[in-house]
Amino acid sequence: MNISYCKYLSSIINHIVKEPQFGLLFDVDGVLTRGRKLLPYTREAFRKLVKPTGEFRIPTVFVTNASNELHTSKAAKLTQILEIPILPEQVILAHSPLKMYTQFHKKHCLISGQGPIADIAKNLGFTKVTTIEQLCDAFPNLDMVDHRKRRGFHSPFRDYFLPIEAVVLFGEPVRWETCLQLIIDVLMTNGNPSSPIIRPPISHLPILATNPDLLWMDEAALPRFSHGSFMHCLESLYHKISGYPLQYTTIVGKPSEITFYHAEYLISHHAHEIGLKQPIKRLYAIGDNPNTDVYGANVYNRYLQSRSLSKLNQVVSQTATTTLSSDSRKIVDNAQHYYSAESLESILVCTGVYNRETYDETSGENHGHRDMILDLKLRKAKHICEHVLDAIQLIFNIEQFH
Repeated sequence: MNISYCKYLSSIINHIVKEPQFGLLFDVDGVLTRGRKLLPYTREAFRKLVKPTGEFRIPTVFVTNASNELHTSKAAKLTQILEIPILPEQVILAHSPLKMYTQFHKKHCLISGQGPIADIAKNLGFTKVTTIEQLCDAFPNLDMVDHRKRRGFHSPFRDYFLPIEAVVLFGEPVRWETCLQLIIDVLMTNGNPSSPIIRPPISHLPILATNPDLLWMDEAALPRFSHGSFMHCLESLYHKISGYPLQYTTIVGKPSEITFYHAEYLISHHAHEIGLKQPIKRLYAIGDNPNTDVYGANVYNRYLQSRSLSKLNQVVSQTATTTLSSDSRKIVDNAQHYYSAESLESILVCTGVYNRETYDETSGENHGHRDMILDLKLRKAKHICEHVLDAIQLIFNIEQFH
């Protein structure tokens, strides 16, 4: 075989197997699974994303509003159901961005949710946490809804209990009535639940919340209550009792921009890990919920449209020779490398919360969180597909990637 023919074959192969400049953001519940059941076409879809060795050839992350487990546990479950290796660094849970809220990591925080939330909090950097169950043990006279659990004795731990300084809502709890009562007790008393109050505080303790989803899709015919439903109850009760609106310091998880910002970084990091040299220019978010997956993707796409690294480059080029240190140049280069996306297209699948027959995109009904601006245009997906395999085929056609 002559050299020119080899070069010709090489050019053909390079043209066919071009390096992708796009990344994929997958929701999990309602897109890949329904409860414990794997949805049809899921494994077939993911076989298109990996090499025969099981290594990803397209940068991929999983962006889920689940918040009741560690990244390592979620990655292990995804590995099992997809039958391909998924790294913890590819998983973004609703609480993942709380790692950046370091100003609260040394405060005494009351945490609410289910699963290993104390371990989750520790993994995120929180150093002093008290669970709802521990608060019940310290103040047994606070939880009065269940008559069988009423205890009349005074707990010796109460005298040594340090005041709560912040509240972290990790996800929907099991016993809503207990959590609602104790969280409101803590907010009304500025962290001292055994102290009487003269009047409710105008400004309550900081509240950090994750996952504002009102509903999520499991194996049942209708969507199930999610953490957003619990938050709605908490907001209503607090306002009714105190006369003041409940205010959040932050709400993370989809559709918050900070969650998608974190996802963009992890996509670029995964691209680097799988050996891609070109910056990632286009992102695609595949989800089943117009109020979180689609809304969040469209909000972040609007941000990407307004973000201009070229303006930064103009400023840098004017000052590089005189004021920009080599370390600063590295920071700019890293920003360009890890935050290089120019668009994020939303893709809605029909295997979860969204139902073609019942959903009315013109309705002003707001299933999003109270603090989310109702903009009907932001709930409209760029594309609608029947299932995840259709979504992958659509993306490959747009990108001319085969």
